[in-house]
Amino acid sequence: MGAMLSIDEARAAVLGEVRALGDEEVAIADALGRVLAEDVIAAADVPGFANSAMDGFAVRSGPAGRRLRIAGESRAGAPAATTLQEGEAIRISTGAMLPAGADAVLQIELVTEADGAIVLGEDVQPGRNVRNAGEDIRGGANVLRTGTALRAAELGAAVNAGRAAVRVARRPRVAILATGDELVDPGAPLGPGQIHDSNAPMLTALARQAGADASAARIADEREATEAAIATALGEADLLVLSGGVSVGPHDHVKPALEANHVEEVFWRVALRPGKPTWFGVRRSDGTLVLGLPGNPVSAYVTFTLFARHALAALQGADSRARMRTARLAEPIERHRDRDECVRVRIDEHGAATPTGPQGSHVLSSLLGADGLAVIPRGEGRLEAGAVVDVYE
Repeated sequence: MGAMLSIDEARAAVLGEVRALGDEEVAIADALGRVLAEDVIAAADVPGFANSAMDGFAVRSGPAGRRLRIAGESRAGAPAATTLQEGEAIRISTGAMLPAGADAVLQIELVTEADGAIVLGEDVQPGRNVRNAGEDIRGGANVLRTGTALRAAELGAAVNAGRAAVRVARRPRVAILATGDELVDPGAPLGPGQIHDSNAPMLTALARQAGADASAARIADEREATEAAIATALGEADLLVLSGGVSVGPHDHVKPALEANHVEEVFWRVALRPGKPTWFGVRRSDGTLVLGLPGNPVSAYVTFTLFARHALAALQGADSRARMRTARLAEPIERHRDRDECVRVRIDEHGAATPTGPQGSHVLSSLLGADGLAVIPRGEGRLEAGAVVDVYE
């Protein structure tokens, strides 16, 4: 049996087998959470015209105390029809186009208005309260780059750049198979030795959070059923995720079933706690990726976060490291001699990481309220408070 891979080595092995998916055009309204497959270039300046940052009066710059006749109004979407002349002011709304002849705006609370005229209460410098054309985005600028995950702000920027639709990576298809005769549906009555299947819904949610279309099924600990379910899933998925059954017990049928379905093993076992018996392979005929995760719920969560989520990002052409950061330990933590350990932590406003409580691989509640997984490097003794560690969010 070969040496166990490190977390970085295992992740690199996974990413080395990823081939980016194709792309498609979608409307902005449907693009939330998708990953850009093209650069978005601004079609024109944003804003496209100089406009007011305040409700007030458009004027020519100059000293306080001037009395100016109100010569018209510029409203958002309805610019003033006249050019501002010397001795005049034009009433203006926030966002309205600056009239020709004006070079500043004085806000309404700094003028005195009476008898169709105003008196300026302050000196007015050129450009005061004016948003210039192109101040936000210049026409021709690269606003969003290929590989950007589209959140609300990015969608707004794409619209400002002139887009009604964008090209994005196709969503990865993820099939999740939970193995185990002891598993029953959520909420179902429990018989002797049975447990509710929390892994399937948890892993499905993680896959969807990573931008995938995901579905889940459960299979019994039986060789033929396992082989058939894997065959079906391989035909429908870009990534097959198996929960449980990848160890070496007499009822662990996943690995021989994968071999029967022509899935080639890339690695098995990672120097990781929890998550040592993680398996990864690929079906060479079509490049379908397969991750076999341990059945303990925290182990499944940790290994999905470390490996599957990175694969899903790479399939969409995104930066797989986008949700990695560092933090300082708030308290010392004992190290495992042979394996790196992923400790569930809360991170305070000062960037200090504190374990959430008991860290057993079966203690799913340790993930509640966690801000990330802090990697405690293997070694002797303990890692002291204040040590900087990597955190997977």
